[in-house]
Amino acid sequence: MEVTLDSVRDVWIYQRRHGYRFSLDAVLLAFFVRARALGSIVDLGAGAGVVGILLARRYPAARVTLLELQEGLYTLAARNIEKNGLGEQVRALRRDIRDLKSLGDLAGCDLAVSNPPFRKPLTGKLSAAEERSLARHELALSLRELVGAAARLTREKGRFCLVHHPLRLAELTEELRRAGLEPKRLRFVHGRRDAEARILLMEAVKGGGEGLKVERPLFVYEEDGRTYTEEVRSMYEG
Repeated sequence: MEVTLDSVRDVWIYQRRHGYRFSLDAVLLAFFVRARALGSIVDLGAGAGVVGILLARRYPAARVTLLELQEGLYTLAARNIEKNGLGEQVRALRRDIRDLKSLGDLAGCDLAVSNPPFRKPLTGKLSAAEERSLARHELALSLRELVGAAARLTREKGRFCLVHHPLRLAELTEELRRAGLEPKRLRFVHGRRDAEARILLMEAVKGGGEGLKVERPLFVYEEDGRTYTEEVRSMYEG
């Protein structure tokens, strides 16, 4: 397995050079989470573990579990836990989150997070590599299955934060409510100030009351289209 070693703030991540690699979406999700304190966090479809490991740094008192189905990514997640010296706080488990019975021992967490596949099968361009295809298309996990797993794992009033595509906002809202997760906070992410939203960040609360807050937009690049905005730079640099 040919890998590279990349960094975000004070986190180091091994990832395959030619396999699935984390993107800005993962970093934005990790810093979208807003809580004073968290006792337990579960990352659904953790990949190489970047979101969960960033959250472990932000919430050092939290116990973090990284759930990943693909063996190669699970192996990298376990390696990244050790690389960052988080073996006492973070663990990686290879599990299929569609099998809700297998998640029973993890139920009751304060926060579930996910950077899931955005595209339905047969939409968009399929990657030639299976690892990237599974990470980008709903070949092994549907949106309904993902939301159902988040509802199964979170405690009452627990939170579920995820990143997804704006084109699927209506479907996402419907699936969250179907599972008893009430959308409470929404932020759209734009590449530039004159561009339409490219992704959305959503927080839902299990058993939460009605009322959705739409936060100010997040802009990734300055007007030159190349330089990160101050907000995004602060996520990477601290």
